[in-house]
Amino acid sequence: MKNFFSNLKLYSQDYVPKTFICLREGYSFSLFLNDLFAGITVGVIALPLAMAFAIGSGVPPERGLFTAIIAGFLISFLGGSRVQIGGPTGAFVVIVYGIVQKYGYDGLAAATLIGGLLIILMGLARCGVLLRFIPYPVTTGFTTGIAVTIFSSQIKDFFGLRMEQVPAEFIDKWSAYASQIHTCSLCAVLLAGGTLTLIFTLRYFYPRFPGTILAVILAGLIAYALQLPIETIETKFGGIPNMLPAPSIPALSFEKIQEVFPAAITIALLGGIESLLSAMVADGMTGHRHRSNSELVAQGIANIGSVLFGGIPATGAIARTSANIKMGAKTPIAGMIHAGTLLLLMLFLSPFASKIPLAALSAVLIFVAWNMSELPHFVEILRSDLSDAAVLVITFLLTVLIDLTVAVQVGVILSAILFLKKMSDSTTIEACRILVLEESKQAPQEPEAEILLREDVPSDVIVFEMKGPFFFGVADLLNETLRRMNEKPRVFILRMRHVPMIDTTGLHALKQFAIKCKTQGILFLISGARPAVIASIKSIQLEKIIGLEHFFPAIDLALIHARKNYSESGGKADLQLHTVPFKTH
Repeated sequence: MKNFFSNLKLYSQDYVPKTFICLREGYSFSLFLNDLFAGITVGVIALPLAMAFAIGSGVPPERGLFTAIIAGFLISFLGGSRVQIGGPTGAFVVIVYGIVQKYGYDGLAAATLIGGLLIILMGLARCGVLLRFIPYPVTTGFTTGIAVTIFSSQIKDFFGLRMEQVPAEFIDKWSAYASQIHTCSLCAVLLAGGTLTLIFTLRYFYPRFPGTILAVILAGLIAYALQLPIETIETKFGGIPNMLPAPSIPALSFEKIQEVFPAAITIALLGGIESLLSAMVADGMTGHRHRSNSELVAQGIANIGSVLFGGIPATGAIARTSANIKMGAKTPIAGMIHAGTLLLLMLFLSPFASKIPLAALSAVLIFVAWNMSELPHFVEILRSDLSDAAVLVITFLLTVLIDLTVAVQVGVILSAILFLKKMSDSTTIEACRILVLEESKQAPQEPEAEILLREDVPSDVIVFEMKGPFFFGVADLLNETLRRMNEKPRVFILRMRHVPMIDTTGLHALKQFAIKCKTQGILFLISGARPAVIASIKSIQLEKIIGLEHFFPAIDLALIHARKNYSESGGKADLQLHTVPFKTH
């Protein structure tokens, strides 16, 4: 019982929010000033982004604000990162849009609620480390694919096209754009183009300045002053409320859960990946280390809290987290101040925010898409290993043309298959020809694969060296080696000093090979096996089939046994006199 509570205490420590840890370390007034400045700045930056992400997702802009306020606060308060900023992100735009088009907002709320529960379970099951093993070409492929999809979704508002509905599919979307290009609005193009140019210019010359909010405000003032005939938030959505809605639980039924469960898995997977990627970026910028499992639990709770207040899915926002760090944030208090700043802006500035032109917000999203695209990294992977490039391109195309979930699944599976192929290619069994004593202090001049003993080997003794992991991908190597021999040897020595591990399939193959050697009258000896490999062999009692006396710690001892006990003449000497068995105990 004492051990149980001790283990429970250690387990629970992994879920203590960074907020409590920072406060426990001591929170000074100077730290508060840093967090205050960073939080207010990032809150101002997040205002147009939250609305733009909501509109791009096919929901009213206030739902983006609700998400940034509620989820942003909970992620900072309960999370495992010191400086993570949470809220709606560009990565979710494509996913949320598709869910809304298919199931409506009620379906999105149900999927987000279930997705939040799944993320919590992932955190409690300590899956935070596992999500880090998604290959880099896969994350780059789907991130770039999402960027392309976001860009394509903003063409209507950027050019002011007169379209009631924009098709969800990528090819159909561009076909519809081409058919309606004659409805392009010059005012919308000039305003959106000017906004985008100003954002890029300010980002280049004044990277610490909140250029996005300045560009959007300026675009809104120009559109209002000149009474430009373009759509605004107010004309399309009817304005922005100046208060948070009362919390309500989304309607759930067994049929609804079945219907939206695949979408919930997508939300959970993307939310987990993006939040941990953002936290890892923050670690690299600050030198601190986040708690991945605690972060996942916080993300799950934040998504549940978001839909209770009419929001949309949320996750860690890499761009806003980076801005938070650059503005001097030191603790999660900055993220909570960011959420409070958004709440105050919504309470007092919502009438002005409703005047923002949709063309200006489309420019913001195109800027976000450009930052997400990771084109330098994309090109870098294309120029690297061919298999990584193939994974990148396939993941990218599936994200754009099919679905993000399918893209990630196929990308991970394809990466695993290619990795196993590389591992299989790296595992070899080679005949050893040149003999050098292992104990010799003389550095061998021959290649490593040809090193053995500086002694004569009987002609009926064959020595093969295996290099690399002995797993299911290379299980047939032993049988293939024996099958290709022109003459059957009297003794087969397998040197395993460079075999780091052996899996169940490898053990089975080794067992079958030992039985085949015994059936054909071949003495099977093993030398240099590592303790981990010996432990695996003992786990299935394979040493009883091979014989404990046939395991040797070094090749010279195995050759002494072969030469003395199974010489070319076929004479047998006393086994106990010349055998030095490997001690497995």
